[in-house]
Amino acid sequence: MSAKSSQETSEHSGQVKFLSAAFYAGSSFLITVVNKTVLTSYRFPSYMCLGIGQMITTLVVLYAAKMNKSVQFQDFDRSILLKIFPLPLLYVGNHITGLASTKKLSLPMFTVLRKFTILMTMILEIYILRKTFPKRLVYSIVAIVFGAMVAASSDLAFDVEAYTFILLNDAFTAASGVYTKKKLGMEGLGKYGVLFYNALIIIIPTLLASAFTGDLHQAATFKDWVEATFIFCFCVSCIMGFVLMYSIVLCSYYNSALTTTVVGAIKNVAVAYIGIFVGGDYLFSWTNFLGLTICMSGGLAYTYLTFNTKPSTSNAEGAQELKIHITEDRTRTH
Repeated sequence: MSAKSSQETSEHSGQVKFLSAAFYAGSSFLITVVNKTVLTSYRFPSYMCLGIGQMITTLVVLYAAKMNKSVQFQDFDRSILLKIFPLPLLYVGNHITGLASTKKLSLPMFTVLRKFTILMTMILEIYILRKTFPKRLVYSIVAIVFGAMVAASSDLAFDVEAYTFILLNDAFTAASGVYTKKKLGMEGLGKYGVLFYNALIIIIPTLLASAFTGDLHQAATFKDWVEATFIFCFCVSCIMGFVLMYSIVLCSYYNSALTTTVVGAIKNVAVAYIGIFVGGDYLFSWTNFLGLTICMSGGLAYTYLTFNTKPSTSNAEGAQELKIHITEDRTRTH
């Protein structure tokens, strides 16, 4: 399956890969700002209920599109659960920890600590997909992570709970990205099936969890439901939740899981720089600024090495690795 995905990835044009990556970066930036507005500016008490709203939007949009025959994916049956596992578990973990960390961390520090997702993604691809990476690429990733550590070391608003949430979010995001890449090749699922059945399977347990923890009651009794501006921001967040998940799947389909993760990281560094001047919750220090700069340098190096590397001897070596992976995958299948 991974061999098939690799072949498909190599066939896509550079323009399509870039546009899908840009779409993901833009969607990720917008939803970060909107979620921060809903959870922090308006002090909405339930990040879990906000996630439920985003799941409901995903289901409604995709079901309507399927009924209208605008998109196609397999009807639900018992095989769906086996095909899509463990994506629903990873998805809900990623969703909840992501919203929680957005609420508890300043916007710049949230984006900085997300850099550890890159390292986790690379490790998972090495152990799960048995991929190899050139040393220069590894060095650029190490630079990104090192810069994140330098920046985080000067965080004067350190919060153990917030840092725990963000690191868990990194792990869930990395695992979700790697397994999404594998599941996209599943017959009958495709991009839309992965999105729809992820949301369908996890929405009821998430709703029950929010009711049990009291989040649902807090959300229902929130005082700003009568404010048109809050309702608008909440609806935009729900729509952007669907758009973000679609952009992630699209970018993973046309690129690798690691590239998708790095694109998000580069976007996060840009957000961190903006947060220095906008937002009001950033505590400036030169150590933090130096860390951000190291992160940006590593991200730019990765971008150059990934998107500007032209066919050469290294590509021939990559073709040999691809043949080995194809052989291994066929052996496992039979």
